[in-house]
Amino acid sequence: MARKVIITVALTGAFHGKEANPNLPEQPEEIAQAAYEAYKAGASIAHIHARDKDGKSTNDPKIFSEINRLVRAKCPIIIQNSTAPANVPGTVAEDGLKVLEAEYLPEMCSLDCSLIATSWSDRTFIYEWTRDFLIDAARRMKALNIKPELEVFNPTSIEDVVHYVYPKGVLDDPLSFSFVMGMDRNSQQAMAYSNETLIHLINKVPAGSHFSALAIGKHQLPGSVMTMLMGGNVRVGFEDNVYFRKGELATSNAQLVERVANLAVELGLEVATPEEAREILGIPQL
Repeated sequence: MARKVIITVALTGAFHGKEANPNLPEQPEEIAQAAYEAYKAGASIAHIHARDKDGKSTNDPKIFSEINRLVRAKCPIIIQNSTAPANVPGTVAEDGLKVLEAEYLPEMCSLDCSLIATSWSDRTFIYEWTRDFLIDAARRMKALNIKPELEVFNPTSIEDVVHYVYPKGVLDDPLSFSFVMGMDRNSQQAMAYSNETLIHLINKVPAGSHFSALAIGKHQLPGSVMTMLMGGNVRVGFEDNVYFRKGELATSNAQLVERVANLAVELGLEVATPEEAREILGIPQL
């Protein structure tokens, strides 16, 4: 039987907006429609950031709740909300956890596991995702039956999770890691993409864990193929890359999902449905 590959689609992010690609979804109805189209193309997880009415990044739990309701009304894709603090002056790590106050909760949340400094526009801000923060956030997610997606920006972050967070009993097996690769140009302590680094990261995750490479920009396609060949899952979408190929903007998130889904089949793999992804990740069925 062919191995099942889980495709995550990162529909929109906290940084660039329609100025980068006019097809990037920002409002709840746009995001829900994009999630549905990506689901039809083969995605089983929708990674979601929220924007306010002006298209600005926000951690407002009411907006997350609206998005989650609209997505669920359209399709059974796994809803994964971001817990990154909004890209606005003055936000702190704790602000990202406001999503846990949403009336309509997700099945998964990202949990960023690295101390990094990001420069965007005219400011530089530090993400204080300390070990204590990770333990508390994971404990709160577990109490709400939300599975964390462990986003790591460098190899030592895997060690933080394995040696100092996991032993606290706040993370349930199987662990699921996303390797954030290619943000080094904007973020200090983030790693560049390379096949060598990807192999190193894979060798560091505990046996039985799941992993995917979250490769930024031009690295998205080669990173996705390499990760699938190495036994992992993939993430594509406008948060990480707005181009279909060099100089050609993608028409939709679904276009990026469809391409990687077709490649998975060509590599002799099968694309997991949301139901199969829930079984693989240990998430209760709807």
